[in-house]
Amino acid sequence: MQKTFTYPKFEYVTPPELAGAGAAPGHYPVVVVGAGPVGLATAIDLAQQGQPVLLLDDDDTVSIGSRGVCYAKRTLEVLDRIGCDNRFVDKGVSWDVGRTFFGEGEVFNFNLRPQAGHLRPGMINLQQYYLEEFLIQRSDELPALQKRFKNKVTAVTPGADRVTLQVDTPDGPYALTTDWLVVADGARSPIRTLLGLDIEGQVFKDRFLIADVVMKADFPAERWFWFDPPFHPNQSVLLHKQADNVWRIDFQLGWDADPVEEKKPENVIPRIRAMLGDDREFELEWVSVYTFQCRRMNRFTHGRVLFVGDAAHQVSPFGARGANSGIQDADNLGWKLKLVMTGQAPATLLDTYHHERAFAADENLLNSTRSTDFITPKSATSKLFRNAVLQLAGRYPFARALVNSGRLSVPTWLVDSPLNTPDSDEGAHAFSGQMMPGAPLADAPVRTAAGAEGWLLHRLGNGFHLLYAAPDASALDDATVRALTALAALNALATSDSAAPIAITPIVIAATGQAPAGLTTLHDTAGTVAERCDLRPGSAYLIRPDQHVAARWRSLDVAKVQAALARATGRALAAQTEQGAASALAA
Repeated sequence: MQKTFTYPKFEYVTPPELAGAGAAPGHYPVVVVGAGPVGLATAIDLAQQGQPVLLLDDDDTVSIGSRGVCYAKRTLEVLDRIGCDNRFVDKGVSWDVGRTFFGEGEVFNFNLRPQAGHLRPGMINLQQYYLEEFLIQRSDELPALQKRFKNKVTAVTPGADRVTLQVDTPDGPYALTTDWLVVADGARSPIRTLLGLDIEGQVFKDRFLIADVVMKADFPAERWFWFDPPFHPNQSVLLHKQADNVWRIDFQLGWDADPVEEKKPENVIPRIRAMLGDDREFELEWVSVYTFQCRRMNRFTHGRVLFVGDAAHQVSPFGARGANSGIQDADNLGWKLKLVMTGQAPATLLDTYHHERAFAADENLLNSTRSTDFITPKSATSKLFRNAVLQLAGRYPFARALVNSGRLSVPTWLVDSPLNTPDSDEGAHAFSGQMMPGAPLADAPVRTAAGAEGWLLHRLGNGFHLLYAAPDASALDDATVRALTALAALNALATSDSAAPIAITPIVIAATGQAPAGLTTLHDTAGTVAERCDLRPGSAYLIRPDQHVAARWRSLDVAKVQAALARATGRALAAQTEQGAASALAA
């Protein structure tokens, strides 16, 4: 049925463990299982930081059908950080505006990007097979990343210092070991089942039909959602434009619908004709019927086995929180696992992966459950309330805030993370705005000292950075230059423990001028960075490798930066734990 995409076939290669008689099990520092968007993003993130990665997948092509469609601004920024350039945005359909209809009338609309001064759109629509194909292309550029297709994990044995895997292939089974196993094998997660691990939550009793339709239409590139439209009464419908003139239509069917019957073209086509009219020419490309659920594992980390994406948590599709949250899992885990693997952070840093991303999962589950309850009311009273809200929303702003056709994916503010250093500046020196510790840093246009135009987030990521605000970068006093230069030295922030030191890259944010040699200058000519971060002369921000704010101060103090770095890398937490244990033993 596919008309617009040719599925690639990835080559199966006999693993070296099967290359000859008596071949010993191989050992790999990190193994990622699952070559979907989240597994690929995790493997790429680690490999681009120089960590050897083995990626296993039991298939030899990309996902069949459009599946995940909407990718949010923050996800696009993460893809930028892992080196995927413009290929996603160039191929996808960018959009910012969504509209909600009740019957035939519009009752609500929103704009995902009300501010100017951002590189990426609020969302792009792109079929998942393109997302995976582009990620595979990026992975091919990384020599540290080895991929094995048609390699199915059949057994997992965790140990104190390594994990043993049994893998089946067309040439037979083999064994390998790894220091760290990242599980990205999807919602059904065979590895989660093999290990007997829990996943709890709610399965919703409703069914939806997905129809990918190839047609030429002059509808705008917006998200359109209907409640009780005349062409599909008493149910809901969602419309999105994708690449290649493929339009994604979701029809709510109800729990009693027969999935097998509903997928038949003779039943799908009349629904589409009722929506589009008899004169509209179209072709079916892909059809599926799905139910959905909101649930997550109690814990995402189990010793040396780490779960990401749908293997760890699942949400209903309303709000595009599935793949987007999974790629943010990869964004959170990659730098932490790299620091642990290189001896720059204690293994307990990985506990904060669970802490931060379980918090994000709970936020997504709450929003997704609320959206689902609004779209599919569970009682006649709930439906009466829902319809009253929709009727009022066309006239009254207060009711529009109650309309919920899917609260769309946004990045999580990790405000309660143990890795944050709380603000210490108070009174007239207190910071305002959203860029608090734990927030994902907002993008902004900047220029280099040489005059090249660019974007702030493209200058950050994959390491710790310190932003320092100055009116004129060429007028920095000697003490500030010495402090910033010290931070740039590899050993400057070595703590008293035995862990390897971590470098910080200082960047001077200024309206004009150029900092002394060895320091990077970015010109905030429009004042956008200063506005969004509430910068004053002397303000400093410590930014994590995943572009979240770790700490901020009104004046630069190397000792405070050192303490914040120790906290952001889990060293301070580990030291507190050791001191507590020693005190308990002494008592």
